[in-house]
Amino acid sequence: MPSLIDMRRRIRTVRNTQQITKAMKMISAARLRKAQERAFNARPYAGLLKEVLESLAARSEDLSHPLLARREWNRITAVVVTGDRGLCGAFNANILRATERYLKENADRQVELIVVGRKGRDYFRKRQAAVIQEWTGIFARLNYAHAKQIAGAVIPAYAEQRTDAVFLIYNEFKSVISQKLTVEQVLPLPPFHPAPGTVLVDYIYEQPPAALFSVLLPRYVEIQIFRALIESNAAEHAARMTAMDSATRNAGEMIDGLTLNMNRIRQATITKELIEVVSGAAAL
Repeated sequence: MPSLIDMRRRIRTVRNTQQITKAMKMISAARLRKAQERAFNARPYAGLLKEVLESLAARSEDLSHPLLARREWNRITAVVVTGDRGLCGAFNANILRATERYLKENADRQVELIVVGRKGRDYFRKRQAAVIQEWTGIFARLNYAHAKQIAGAVIPAYAEQRTDAVFLIYNEFKSVISQKLTVEQVLPLPPFHPAPGTVLVDYIYEQPPAALFSVLLPRYVEIQIFRALIESNAAEHAARMTAMDSATRNAGEMIDGLTLNMNRIRQATITKELIEVVSGAAAL
């Protein structure tokens, strides 16, 4: 049976851990507010840009732009977005499992990875995966320049036929307690399939399609990558806040259980001492 000193030491240790998890929960909650706002603000622009490009590609007869070329998928580039830190529940594990599943599904193709986040880099480095680029430490000060740099590696590879398709694998932010694992095709531009009953908007373009494609297609790739990064950043803060909230509550329950055991040990010790005193007095 542990002594009172051991129980007090364990309670003190758990209480210190509880203070840390509570502080981490508050920090993640504060950062989540800003990351959530950025994700919500980016969605309308990214969605409308994709809609305009799909509509233009469906109505245009000149599809000679390199980023619109469709080829058989023999070589694929996947941009995998993980976090730089842990303590966020199954956030990183879900992405890594989805990437492993994607690699198995495309085992007959050559799949190269662009890994964003320290967790993904360490995971695939140990497994000797085909990682062509690594990006770590960008979520502390995430901005559009990071997405532009990643797109700067993806766009030439597709235009020069060094890859036949580009996919994004990331966690999309849905709510504080929910993230959606997403595998999204970026290049080539997916075919335009309007929903049944949708009224198509007839855009009037002032420039010829070739001029629009040359400007909008690179911007489209950059925006999709940037949206994936900020969605993943918001989802990571939400997952960490939820995990730290659960850890704080579990620490409180553990403290209650340890306190109850400590009181039982103290009661048993006092009872034993009283019995010894009474027995000694009776012997005299």
